[in-house]
Amino acid sequence: MIGRVDPFIGTEATDLPPRSGLAATWWWPKPQVGNTHPGATYPLGMVSACAYSGAYPTGYGRYDLGTEGLPVPIHERAVASGFTHFQQSGTGAIRKYYNYFRVTPMIEPLDELGRQWEIVDETAEPGYYGATLENGIRAELTVGPKSAVHRYTFPRHRNARVVIDFSLGGLGIPYGETIPLRAKLESIGPGIAQGEIVVEGTPLAVYIECDASSWRQMLWYDRRLMPGGTRLAFDHIRPTTLRPFGLMWAGPSEPGQSVEVRIGFSLRGVEQAKANLRADCGDGGHSRFASRRERTRKTWRRQLKTIAVDAASAERDTVFTTALYHSLIKPCLAPEESPFWPTEGPFVFDLSTMWDIYRTQLPLITALMPERAVELGTALLTICEEEGNFPIGYRMARGSDRFSRQGSALAQTFLADLCQLELPGVDWDWALVHMHTDLRRTYGEDFLLRGHAHPISHTLDLAFGYWCTAKVAERVGDRALVEQFRGLSSRWRNAFDPETGLLVDSTFYEGSRHNYSFRLLHDMRGRIDLAGGDDRFVAMLDAFFGYGAEPVRQPGLQPGLEEMTAGYALGRFEGMNNEPDMDAPWAYHYAGRPDRTAEVVHAAVQQQFGTGRGGLPGNDDSGGLSSWYVWASLGLFPVAGQNLFLVNAPAHAESRIAMSGGDLAIETKGFVEPHHDGPAQYVQSVTLNGDPLERTWLRGDEVHRGGRLLIELGPEPGAWGANARPPSTPSG
Repeated sequence: MIGRVDPFIGTEATDLPPRSGLAATWWWPKPQVGNTHPGATYPLGMVSACAYSGAYPTGYGRYDLGTEGLPVPIHERAVASGFTHFQQSGTGAIRKYYNYFRVTPMIEPLDELGRQWEIVDETAEPGYYGATLENGIRAELTVGPKSAVHRYTFPRHRNARVVIDFSLGGLGIPYGETIPLRAKLESIGPGIAQGEIVVEGTPLAVYIECDASSWRQMLWYDRRLMPGGTRLAFDHIRPTTLRPFGLMWAGPSEPGQSVEVRIGFSLRGVEQAKANLRADCGDGGHSRFASRRERTRKTWRRQLKTIAVDAASAERDTVFTTALYHSLIKPCLAPEESPFWPTEGPFVFDLSTMWDIYRTQLPLITALMPERAVELGTALLTICEEEGNFPIGYRMARGSDRFSRQGSALAQTFLADLCQLELPGVDWDWALVHMHTDLRRTYGEDFLLRGHAHPISHTLDLAFGYWCTAKVAERVGDRALVEQFRGLSSRWRNAFDPETGLLVDSTFYEGSRHNYSFRLLHDMRGRIDLAGGDDRFVAMLDAFFGYGAEPVRQPGLQPGLEEMTAGYALGRFEGMNNEPDMDAPWAYHYAGRPDRTAEVVHAAVQQQFGTGRGGLPGNDDSGGLSSWYVWASLGLFPVAGQNLFLVNAPAHAESRIAMSGGDLAIETKGFVEPHHDGPAQYVQSVTLNGDPLERTWLRGDEVHRGGRLLIELGPEPGAWGANARPPSTPSG
């Protein structure tokens, strides 16, 4: 499957075929670009490496900062001033953009460092990125879990060079740069150097090897060489005093001569960076690029083989496989690397953010890599213990509550899934203490004192957080907490206006009351009754998804306030352009209308995702969007925190998922290959391991133990699911 991945999908502005039917009525408020990058990555690894243009938001590409509409180009074509490490994947305005230790191969004078060369002949696959600069230098990058290996092939030149800039970080846009607070670097022998920068309170150390042993090795400051110098140190760097500084190797090159640079990284000092490089790339000899690339390639191949689909075409195969690839890049698991506390064990960064990934990506990681999910859960508990609260977003910088406006109690959702699946490796007494305490922080105080919190979506988060924490209390046998938390979980009702059936007036993060009003709650029966019953709830959903509505015009380049206000006033589904309502299509299941779910999901899967650099409808957001596509096209959807998967018509005739308990085969009968503007297919009947399944859902343990799910499809809605409702916990 690795050959079918296209890492360039999502790197440029959305460029999909014209939408029709339902999909044409959905309004996209957020940037119409995937914000992905094609750089070398490792599954859930600590390091990535890619060409650096300084563009928003990954450092790769052509665009300026944008939060609405089409992205604004700042480069006419692909350019790079070198190759950097640590990139976000698909995020938006995350306010921390990494791109540390830029490596620049040059045949120009050092004075031209920072110049942007056009790049051509780009190639990429999981674990590998290659490009040729207009000066004729071929660059190739690969990574290990905690390392990067660069290989540069030069033309003939009397004074070629490889320059590493320790001072650069962030993006080349206003207010996008990251300035190191302190730095030190040392040349410790021929072809060997080490150093550390402190960025946003985080120490990031490197151990560097360069096999150009016959070239001169020098430190430089302010683009001036320091012959004979072996150390540089800066204790207090300010933006007004910063001058670029770093390390360089220089010498004559012959045509086709390659120079390899190997960098080990650590958040715990240069000795651990050295150990990480040895663990990833071995010791002795020179070239290790090919072996590291092949090891990473094998790791990616193993991960991508966990799901196999019978795709109708090479194009759809590429879309699916690339979505799976994008789903497994983040977050960055970095065991034994916490720079903030001395204990050993799991550490994680680039939770960017839980709001983006808790519904879709974390359940996918749990399904395909349960041991890594437990590692992530343990890391979250350690962060909570050490820093005082669970993170909504957590980057390579101390402070886990910087995204608290987005949501509350999302770690509780993830941990509840791990608990209900009975995955080993978590101390649930320890977990319960932190899950409980965290619920009382930030917006949780208002929730407890007043029965609700604003933004009102946090009331839903916190009520569900108490429901999830009650599941852990059940596991450890604390009946008093179970009863207390169940009572608090009923406060979701305080968020709704019974007259309209929608959320009460409030502010909403990247959406409107409509986008948040149809999320999947733990008490969906109560939610539907509050709206006036099945028929009224379905009518509200129909209006939200645009049944009978006219096509809408999407925001263009730099849309104005009036245009955006009018768009939000539509109260319309955001069409996979953003996160708040990505679970809403499955709300129909709870009202006995899985046929409507089939129609909405079909329109999204077939019309909102494609091949090419413009193949995504919005920010991929650390794989949150791509993992939605993976689940939707398989015909399953995880109800996060509830140990529940809803069943729908798959987009493939057959698929197979390697679960921890055995393969789950999803097969179909009566399947017709779907296409862009063709009709949806509807579930007629389902069997699980040969037994009829009248219900429209599976328990998490049923999915995780594997088996055979046979779904019979037809061109018209059938009776399946009309009288079966997914589980719902009554309020009380």
